[in-house]
Amino acid sequence: MSWIDDRAADLDADEFGFDVVPETDQSFENALSKARDGVRLTVDDGIELITTGTDVEGLDPYRKELVLEAADRRRAEVVGEEVTFIANVNNNVTTACNTGCLFCNFKDTAHQFETEYQQEHGGFTKSPAESRAVVQDAVDRGVYEVTSVSGLHPAFGLNEEHRELLDPDDPELNYKPPEAYDTDPTTYREQIAAMAETGAHVHSMTPEEVDHAQRGADWGYADVYRELADVGLKTVPGTAAEILVDEVREIICPGKITTQEWVDSMAAAAEVGLPMTATMMYGHVENEAHRVEHLKVIRDLQDRTDNITEFVPLSFIHQDTPLHEHGVVESGASKAEDELLIAVARLFLDNVEHIQSSWVKYGDEFGLKLLNCGADDFMGTILSEEITKRAGGQYGEFRSFRDYVEMLTAIGRPPVERNTDYTERRRIDTDADVFGPRLGPAADGTPLLD
Repeated sequence: MSWIDDRAADLDADEFGFDVVPETDQSFENALSKARDGVRLTVDDGIELITTGTDVEGLDPYRKELVLEAADRRRAEVVGEEVTFIANVNNNVTTACNTGCLFCNFKDTAHQFETEYQQEHGGFTKSPAESRAVVQDAVDRGVYEVTSVSGLHPAFGLNEEHRELLDPDDPELNYKPPEAYDTDPTTYREQIAAMAETGAHVHSMTPEEVDHAQRGADWGYADVYRELADVGLKTVPGTAAEILVDEVREIICPGKITTQEWVDSMAAAAEVGLPMTATMMYGHVENEAHRVEHLKVIRDLQDRTDNITEFVPLSFIHQDTPLHEHGVVESGASKAEDELLIAVARLFLDNVEHIQSSWVKYGDEFGLKLLNCGADDFMGTILSEEITKRAGGQYGEFRSFRDYVEMLTAIGRPPVERNTDYTERRRIDTDADVFGPRLGPAADGTPLLD
């Protein structure tokens, strides 16, 4: 077993001893009344709604439907009936990572990528030329966004200057020179530039990656974002958030940045002028109060920056993760919990316009159901999805424009193609003979795949 497995095996879900627990002095009825009236909710209000009342054991089906109804009405008031989606591709540069998050099966211990390592493994590292080729192929088909989220490869640096100043003998820096590896990941600057050269909108550099790109240096988060924006970074994915409560992070991802560091990084992206998303990965060791506290962190950040374009809930895919393999968690969130998370996000995040439902996490049928629980965006075409798949996801890696048109018209909602930050939108003619993207540099309405 690896040290990651050892840590997971030592955990006992009954012994977490959390300080943050779902207990309030509020009532479900009062919280629901505030939600219906559009009054800004407190954390206690959110807890009452997401639990369907702390005065009852378990989730009350009737109360749940009242919350979903309130959220669906709010969604209609804020964004109307249209459902948006995007033509995008994932290009994850490397799976090499030593962070040791217990919810993740995407990473491969970085030692396995070293030249001296002789055993087989399923990981990969792409050169900038390989990244460019992946994205160029997608752009040629009509895709216009590339999402790139990668492991924290020890040889990665912001630029060559950064790699030169990193000391490989300092274990706190998690750095080894590129010659130690079969494939040199080069630098964040080179990778971002390679993808941007295709004309694609580059949506990349999580707060965790930005922290990696300034380790051991005297520059800060804003300096990293500014340099990468100069070579083509356009927007930032607010992933690596997991649950933004440190007592949860200390259990599931003790090697990651803290809640405050995540917030500081996102604020720096806003300072540089890079629009950003925000995420939550839920359904593992956290409780309902942690979920609402997380929403409060995001709402406060949006009050401060007005820069978050959408909230993306990520239901924990548990099957092939250390947390599940060692019995720390038996499953992910229930469907009722998924519905309530989407609904309470819509009601609580009164300053974030768009809420996403993900077919990758929820599947088509249930993902469509969540569009009636407060969500208004249905993700993107993807073309390749590796992170969820490696954790045990079962819902595939691609959806065509025709898939979107057929699914959304079936539930009576207008399908709308959008760009990354929602500044461009195109309502699709559902009577057309063919359906394909039109917002990208090479998008002419041709279907992405024949």
